[in-house]
Amino acid sequence: EGCTCSDADSQAIPVLDARAIPHAIRHGAIFGALDSLASGSALVLVAPHDPQPLLAQARDRYPEGIDVHYLQRGPDAWHIRLRRS
Repeated sequence: EGCTCSDADSQAIPVLDARAIPHAIRHGAIFGALDSLASGSALVLVAPHDPQPLLAQARDRYPEGIDVHYLQRGPDAWHIRLRRS
């Protein structure tokens, strides 16, 4: 059987709650998710703080561009839409 996980709702933007990911592997997991996005696709990252270091790394990692749009800025969680160019 093939993977059908992309069949569920192709219009919905996936949400990645980084608060549930152990700190030691958090950036790797987020970049794995971003790497899997097709050009023009997005995900919403939920972070426990403003992830400025991660966003700087993302800008270096994706020279074709990444669009960063804050949906919520704290105080308990930051919700950020990240779209691959």
